[in-house]
Amino acid sequence: MRFVVYGAGAIGGVLGGRLAEHGSDVVLIARGEHLEAIRARGLTVESPDATVTLELPVVGHPADVHLREDDVVVLAVKSQDTVAALVALVACAPRSTPIVCAQNGVDNERSALRRFPNIYGMCVMCPATHLNPGVVQASSSPVTGLMDLGRWPSGSDEVAVSVAATLSAATFSSVPRDDIARWKWGKLLMNLGNAVEAVFGHDESARTLAELARREGVRCLDVAGIEAVGPEEDAARRGSLLTSKPIGEGRRGGGSTWQSLTRSTGAVETDYLTGEIVLLGRLHGVPTPINERLQTLANELAWSHAPPASRSADEVLRALGGDSA
Repeated sequence: MRFVVYGAGAIGGVLGGRLAEHGSDVVLIARGEHLEAIRARGLTVESPDATVTLELPVVGHPADVHLREDDVVVLAVKSQDTVAALVALVACAPRSTPIVCAQNGVDNERSALRRFPNIYGMCVMCPATHLNPGVVQASSSPVTGLMDLGRWPSGSDEVAVSVAATLSAATFSSVPRDDIARWKWGKLLMNLGNAVEAVFGHDESARTLAELARREGVRCLDVAGIEAVGPEEDAARRGSLLTSKPIGEGRRGGGSTWQSLTRSTGAVETDYLTGEIVLLGRLHGVPTPINERLQTLANELAWSHAPPASRSADEVLRALGGDSA
């Protein structure tokens, strides 16, 4: 089994790096300065325990991989880039290729199923960072992250079992699951805090907004009849496995949306996280004023290349008034 990691950023880079470090055959697909840095100097994976630099094959397009029947493609691009990545894969990948969506949100799997039959959802719980070309950081040790997966929308098979076993031998904890959709919807509710962190930071008003956004999300899922893993089940799965620690003298700044704003990429995945709740609300007649405002603000910051935490949560709470109750 060869792993083709499409999107070697924070999650893809850490996942691919750890797999290669523990003996798996890995090819990375990256772009821009990150691609050139890996080509020139290798992929550097920093963690609380050690820093390793890995000489890995890396290409800029899946056609350059020469995909084989025994490949597993791990899709780790941001959700706004998923369709373009899948279109590129369709032109060069065998239709039977397993595609593992190691991404936030729940729309990637649907997009992939339009094009390939063997799709797997992965619920990623992994504090990882990518801010500089050629470098990714894994903040949890000794377990790098939780990477449960299963066929989408349900079921498991030999591929899921094999991938989970390989990840578990490479410093991850990975469980094959028949109900992976429940776990990804539960993760989506957690990810509603991504836009809050990116736009406002971590003060008390921001925490209030995050909780209000989550309540809207829970209401939407309830009305839509969608089952999601709750906080207690999530906490039981995590146990004491994820232990985020400082790397050198640095401190981890924030999650994936915060990192996109910090790198000034011009785009964030908020439409597929917060926006998923806005969509459900509109489909099922549930008001979502908090999530609508967060979606707008996160995109405004991305488009204007503004830094993270450059808006006031207090102002948003005052403006929403009774709608936030």
